[in-house]
Amino acid sequence: MKPPRDQDDAATEKKPAQAVANQSFEGDYRPSSEAPLVAGSVKIDPLQTEFLMRLANALNTTLDLQTLMHRTADLVRAVIDYKIFAILLLNERTNDLRMRFQIGHSPEAERLRIRVGKGVVGRAAEHRASILLQDVRLEENYISSNPDVRSELAVPLIVKNRVIGVIDLQSEQVGYFQTEHLRLLELTASRVAQAIENARLYTRVARQAQTLAVLNEIAREVTSILDLDPLLERIGELLRRLIDYQMFSILLLNERDQELEIQYSVRFGHPVSAPAEKVPMDRGLVGTAVRERRLIHAGDVRKDARYFMMNPETRSEMAVPLLYKGKVIGVLDLEHVRVNYFNDDHQRTLVTLASQIAVAIENARLYQRVTQQEQRLEHDLDMAREVQLRLLPPTPPRKAHAEFATRFLPARTIGGDLYDFLPYDDKCIGIAMGDVSGKAAPAALYAALISGIMRAATSQMLSPADMLKQLNDSLQERKMDSQYVTMLFAVWNDEKQTLQIANAGAVQPLFCRAGQVETVEAEGFPLGMFKDVSYEEFTLSTRPGDAVVFFSDGIVDAVNEHEEMFGAERLIALVNSQLTNSAERMVDAIYKELSAFQGGVERFDDETVVVLKVLPGPG
Repeated sequence: MKPPRDQDDAATEKKPAQAVANQSFEGDYRPSSEAPLVAGSVKIDPLQTEFLMRLANALNTTLDLQTLMHRTADLVRAVIDYKIFAILLLNERTNDLRMRFQIGHSPEAERLRIRVGKGVVGRAAEHRASILLQDVRLEENYISSNPDVRSELAVPLIVKNRVIGVIDLQSEQVGYFQTEHLRLLELTASRVAQAIENARLYTRVARQAQTLAVLNEIAREVTSILDLDPLLERIGELLRRLIDYQMFSILLLNERDQELEIQYSVRFGHPVSAPAEKVPMDRGLVGTAVRERRLIHAGDVRKDARYFMMNPETRSEMAVPLLYKGKVIGVLDLEHVRVNYFNDDHQRTLVTLASQIAVAIENARLYQRVTQQEQRLEHDLDMAREVQLRLLPPTPPRKAHAEFATRFLPARTIGGDLYDFLPYDDKCIGIAMGDVSGKAAPAALYAALISGIMRAATSQMLSPADMLKQLNDSLQERKMDSQYVTMLFAVWNDEKQTLQIANAGAVQPLFCRAGQVETVEAEGFPLGMFKDVSYEEFTLSTRPGDAVVFFSDGIVDAVNEHEEMFGAERLIALVNSQLTNSAERMVDAIYKELSAFQGGVERFDDETVVVLKVLPGPG
């Protein structure tokens, strides 16, 4: 479909070319003379009214480009009995004409890309003029896509002084197309051109709306994925809905080594393992994108000196940096086997999407770091809990005239409550129960400090008041802001069956005898708050069947789903009902009732109970 060497070679060609040149407006193909039409095979009435009405109706009732071109072909066939028909549209970026609709052409001809100025259609587009060839064999440079073609008629599509394509008809008969056909096709082209432009504009707007919708969907979805590997895979899947790439990679910057590492890669729709080789920041288009902090596009990588070959099939490549808070964190790299595949729309889409992807990747990496830190912290807390439990007595002691039972439930993995039994001698044993201010690791560490000081003082066999005073003095030497401990300390004399008690701000214990439960009114300042503090001491004389219940404030302050507190009255009533039971069963009853009261409400404070039950003794 190449042009004639000289348009003056055929008289039939000179007239239409001259007529076109004499017209006032490009794209307006009205005849320039009033010469009557020569009778021929044109199937149209002299006024062309019916054809124009049908044409207008066909063009004005659709904005779908393919439907529009199909209707145009049908209408033209109604008045020109062609066998080979094509509408070629101009790609302004590559300056070539491509068939968008055809009838009668071979698949090979349909795939042709015709440069402007080459062939019949290329010359028609270049000169903005119709070309009529009566015998294409007379044209020495004519390129034939169909050896049976003998005549050809090409009319440019012009909108607002801009060529957008060409309508091309071919025939297997010499001299098939006449001047009347030319004028009729020009009349058609002047109206079809605007309709095609409107349809293309509608298509672009619809595509942009679809792109925005997909971008919005991508933004929502990628920001909801916090696992890095699934996120990168999903980015590749979603991006392909907008840009039909053939090779795609996500490279993330290793700040320590200042190299790019391929974290995810796809070739022809199949994920591939990332190569072990890292990409230096001074290599290839991706390195250029990082250094210049902008999108880099190579329409033909073979002609770009910056290109570094990774895939031999690649012909066009586009790389955009991922920027987060002004810092490059990686690169998106897209490749295709076709030259000049990526267009301006692709570039705008990728730049718009890159910022969202950068935020999503950084969030996922932050979540990954936090998760790793939480795992390490969880491991450390497990170790701390193990240490804390080892600091507590593994089993309660048992004396001839007394039995002990204990239970400790921390509010978190590790807690601030503590209890201990300190063996003084065969007759006496120290009993300590405290509550460190705060929760979790700081409270547990402070509790371990208290436990160590107490155990170091065990050999002195101090009275409860003296033990609390020594603990307070030691904590004053190691004073920590906002840290203190409340504590009950008692000494049980198994021979005399007496209990000496001193209190440093802890919950007052319960003394139970013969169906009566009383609070031991012992008071004092918490340890670690004030210097030179003295503590008063009480002595309880007991007899078999009596019980003393030590408990932390986490017991009485426990709440249920209605925000009601367990309270001291409920605890007293429960203990009174359990006086005939052993110390262990009393503890079990307390925690069973407490658990039923709380329901599914999470504990907000440590819960500790120590029960001393006086026994009749042997014999």
